[in-house]
Amino acid sequence: MYMQRSLAISCVGAFAFALAPGGSAAARRASPRPLRPPAPAARTLLRINLNAPTRPFPHFWERMFGSGRAILALRASYRRDLAAVRRATGFRYIRFHGIFDRGVGIVHLAPNGQAVYNWSYLDQIYDGLLAQGVRPYVELSFMPRQLAANPARQGFWYHPFIAPPKSYTQWSALIRHFARHLIARYGLAEVSRWYFEVWNEPNIGFWAGVPKQATYFQLYDATARALKSVSPRLRVGGPSTAQAAWVPAFIAHCAKNHVPLDFVSTHVYGNDSPRVIGAHHAVSRRVLVALAVAKVYRQVKASPRPHLPIIFSEYNASYSNQVPVTDSPYMGPWLANTIRLCAGKVSIMSYWAFSDVFEEGGVIHTPFYGGFGLLAEDHIPKPAFNAFRLLHELGTRRLPLASDAALATLDAAGNAALALWNYAPVAGGGAPRRFTLAFSGLGRGRRVYIQVLDPRHGNALAAWRAMGSPAFPSRRQVRALRRAARLPQPRLAYVSPAHPRLRLTLAPYALALVRLPR
Repeated sequence: MYMQRSLAISCVGAFAFALAPGGSAAARRASPRPLRPPAPAARTLLRINLNAPTRPFPHFWERMFGSGRAILALRASYRRDLAAVRRATGFRYIRFHGIFDRGVGIVHLAPNGQAVYNWSYLDQIYDGLLAQGVRPYVELSFMPRQLAANPARQGFWYHPFIAPPKSYTQWSALIRHFARHLIARYGLAEVSRWYFEVWNEPNIGFWAGVPKQATYFQLYDATARALKSVSPRLRVGGPSTAQAAWVPAFIAHCAKNHVPLDFVSTHVYGNDSPRVIGAHHAVSRRVLVALAVAKVYRQVKASPRPHLPIIFSEYNASYSNQVPVTDSPYMGPWLANTIRLCAGKVSIMSYWAFSDVFEEGGVIHTPFYGGFGLLAEDHIPKPAFNAFRLLHELGTRRLPLASDAALATLDAAGNAALALWNYAPVAGGGAPRRFTLAFSGLGRGRRVYIQVLDPRHGNALAAWRAMGSPAFPSRRQVRALRRAARLPQPRLAYVSPAHPRLRLTLAPYALALVRLPR
């Protein structure tokens, strides 16, 4: 084993649980930076009243995930990873680029210039998703080469065409035939539960229209009206912008011109420019995504359509490949804190992406390269996968709790679940954090189950580095990495009205799930 447990439970007046700082050499090498000498633990007292009034806490962060381009959905490795994330989170929607790209083969032009449509790969893609209980969130992109006004292409490894259509008559016909085929194959009752999003990030290098905003609005208008002409029950939205941009102007445009709009969508990443939120100073990665969500929430509420659902159809802690971020335990506290801050302001947030079966930068050349996925190549769960798995256990009612490092919830049966975390910057410098949980409203004694993700537990990156960071691990090494990625079994403690306190010490970058079954 590449990681060792260092969890202990002791009884000092009340049951206490401690996660010791430090750890094996492999674990230290896998931290965002080598751990410094332990600093004194910060102390946090949390008072949790299990009988307090609650408010709804829908799991908006795990309803949808992004993925690599559409054609990858035909791969066995993609479908295997999809099944694992579905089991861990119960997610319901998937979003990817390129349903109209050449590899899917939908559009062909006959010698007379008429479009001919081939739905073979499209059906295989969507059939495979639906067989696993996942519905498409259809990003309508990119431009079929045969319909493009010019040869402008985007810089991904597969170079999609990003020009406006040379004929909006042809583009609208494609959208209508596409929608009619989906309804004929899957039924309107099913397809009306999907989402249709027009394009991807038209405000940056994914759209070659000039000027960008005006030409995108033209594309959106034609697309939305074509979809609604097939059925008014089909849900359509946009602008799917990068950096939380264009939302007020887009809603105003749709309202003024009576263009169909069922939801508003946009994107943000933790290392985006602070200009995303109108700041002219550095903004911590810890809070930038949440601040952007809050900005869009205010903009929608102040718009002519204040009740539009808000969907962040891409988000992550980084828009670039950064091993110390997306491959490391850093993601646990970052994700939990983002959920805490965004709750109540957004309908869906779609983590980009569920798997490193992914080709935007080319064929993967090493398992851990800072990819966006929850699972690395060869079906190896990353710490981010474990974070989602733990946070899935939170209930759907939120208890009041004044803390920047904890969430307390109940489920419908009254079982309590808490998330605690110790956020530290990517650059390091964090200290252990000692939590004392003071429960009230217990009623009787309860078992407590405690599970921890940190640099020493559930961290395959540490094991990979201990192996010497092989670019192409052997099958034996892959099996060892999968074992190293497993979270330890929950540890057991006990609280009661007579002994209502529980103590936990979390290392930097740790995320803990604390469950109290009723």
